[in-house]
Amino acid sequence: MANVDNILFPQVSISRQLTCVLLFISLAHTQNIVVFQPSRLTATGPAVTALLLGNTSDISLNLRTVSPSNTTGSVGSPSCEAEVTQWVLTREQVGKTAVRIQLSLNKSLRLCGRNEADTNCCPKPLCVLETLQVSACVGSKPQASLLIQAKIHALLVPANAGSDNKTVIPNQVYQPLGSCPCDLTFRACDLRCCCDKDCSIEDLKLFVSHCLPGPFGGQVSPAPDYQCSVQSFENSPDWFPFLCVNSPPENNPYLGLFYQGNTITSKPGPSFQRPVLSAPVPGSVYIQGSPIFLMNDQYFTVPQKVLGRCVNSAPVAFLRNFKVNCVTLLRSCPTGSPLQTLPTNLRTKVKNGQGGDVIVDVIDEVAIDTSQFISSTDASSDQGLACENVTLALDYKFYWKGNGITSITLTHTVGTITFNRSVAITTRYSAVFLNGEFMGEPNSGNPGYQVGRPVIAGIVDNLDNNTGSVQRTSINLWKPVSDGLCSTAEMKPVLFGENSTSGCLLPVSQHNLTQCSLLRETVTSLQAALITATNVAKSGNPDPLTITDWVNISFVTHNSSTTMEDTISSCHRVPSHQHIHVWSLITGMIEGIPQRDIRALQVSYILSPWALDCGGGDVSQCVDPMKTQLFPITSSVTFTDIPVNTGPPKTRFQINFTEYDCNRNDVCWPELAFPITKYYTGEPYSQSLAKGLILVFFFITASILGTPWRQIRQAWN
Repeated sequence: MANVDNILFPQVSISRQLTCVLLFISLAHTQNIVVFQPSRLTATGPAVTALLLGNTSDISLNLRTVSPSNTTGSVGSPSCEAEVTQWVLTREQVGKTAVRIQLSLNKSLRLCGRNEADTNCCPKPLCVLETLQVSACVGSKPQASLLIQAKIHALLVPANAGSDNKTVIPNQVYQPLGSCPCDLTFRACDLRCCCDKDCSIEDLKLFVSHCLPGPFGGQVSPAPDYQCSVQSFENSPDWFPFLCVNSPPENNPYLGLFYQGNTITSKPGPSFQRPVLSAPVPGSVYIQGSPIFLMNDQYFTVPQKVLGRCVNSAPVAFLRNFKVNCVTLLRSCPTGSPLQTLPTNLRTKVKNGQGGDVIVDVIDEVAIDTSQFISSTDASSDQGLACENVTLALDYKFYWKGNGITSITLTHTVGTITFNRSVAITTRYSAVFLNGEFMGEPNSGNPGYQVGRPVIAGIVDNLDNNTGSVQRTSINLWKPVSDGLCSTAEMKPVLFGENSTSGCLLPVSQHNLTQCSLLRETVTSLQAALITATNVAKSGNPDPLTITDWVNISFVTHNSSTTMEDTISSCHRVPSHQHIHVWSLITGMIEGIPQRDIRALQVSYILSPWALDCGGGDVSQCVDPMKTQLFPITSSVTFTDIPVNTGPPKTRFQINFTEYDCNRNDVCWPELAFPITKYYTGEPYSQSLAKGLILVFFFITASILGTPWRQIRQAWN
């Protein structure tokens, strides 16, 4: 708020200053005197602080305004007579022999406006310029004095800075950098912004030598030399003004760097209150991923997992299937949702997305065997606590057509849980969307595949009327977890356009290598579990009833280059690597986005020999027939784009010669006469040809009449 500077200490070292202060305190305490520390200071703010050291028990403080002498500069001897000033004097005891003295200006530092009658403001930028004297007196005798030179300027903050007036920003698309880019505060002078029209002449004197440089400070760069308005006739080159540029000053490189201006209404200060969340606004129709709403415009919620944790009230998204298991530790019988829910509370009205509603049809089922829902318990017995009608599963089936829901079926599974002190139960929550008899599956594009979405595969089912339908499935790769073994490994779907390689480890012993046929069957079954599909979808949104939307998957086995027989400690032709090769083709463009379709998918197996490695001094695998060694089983996928139109191959001359190729060369000589060629379509060809010939005529005339020809004629004459 205020600062005090220019304290007049003697120019001594810090150690000597501390010594002087301690000496003052000791001397004042022994001789029963007082002294101000410091005794002189200059104030540039509305608050001043000093210390009075010594025996201050009977000391009174008096403040008055003094005038220095014009000849000697002194203010005379201190006086114990107090005067009425615009300062407020306060004292605070900070110790037995120290008092903090503080002077506060009882006046506003706001600069007075024009024709303003209020006296509580500063008529000039230099608001306060006076000398104050604080005297420490015992009775009517002064003991010490403090001189304060106050020189305070008015604050450059307007009184109506927080008004609701509108700031009109000019359209800066047609004005380079705006009129004054550094003018950031409305109706107030911005420091170092010399182009701010709110700054008075007195304000500019404070920072006129420190203005903001460059375009941000309103100093637009000067016009370049090629402007016709810059060059003069005396020092102009030969080509000027025949080839100069005639462009207005507003058309400069900085045009349009700022946001297009508009009328902005100033807002009040920041509020730290919690904003009031508005109720969700339901859409007119449902689309994939949009939330489902109840009739009271609230979300239709079912317990789901969010960020790895179960949430009791999570919105259900349209056409998004899910199946989660939530573990809950019970120490007493549940009394609320979702573990204790009445069927009447589950029969809610849901908006169907077509302007109507559907009622959830609840089917109650009682689980006789609850062991599959109990994770752990502690010594449950018949004499334990029995909780009846506990919700164990909520399975929803949403039947949809187009952008609406036709019906909803809920299977509500309840059971009786008996436990002694606590029990951990696992409840199941699921939702599937069925279009007729087919489950709604998320697509991977519309219609072409999108990069990063799963490749859609399927298995053909032949119906009774000899019409086939395709049941969706996925093509997977290995996803090793924890120890990396194939027994604990998971699967991850193949994503379109992303090449990948993964694998897992299979423990093999010497005993397994004696049964090579069984070993090959085991590895083959592990690799076959990754791909159970027979077809792959051409596009990202295939129709399960249209066989032409699907392509057969071809399986190829690559034989090894050398044929070797199995031995006691080695097996050959083991399908240890599975490779998936996908060929895609760009079939068209929709809104500038290329649409890619899958043309073929091939699955191949690489056969390799497996033998135990007994080197390195460790021969335990070869001695102990049950000691295992880890062998890798890998899988990979590669995507290849088929060129749309290859065309005839280019010759060596076309590949290497780029001098006249405008697409591969910065200098394009064929475009030198672009306005008179057939590629120029700005105006009719006849007009452009006529203007081009006139331009050539003037160029030849200027060349003949210019300086070189003039010198040649002078030399000839």
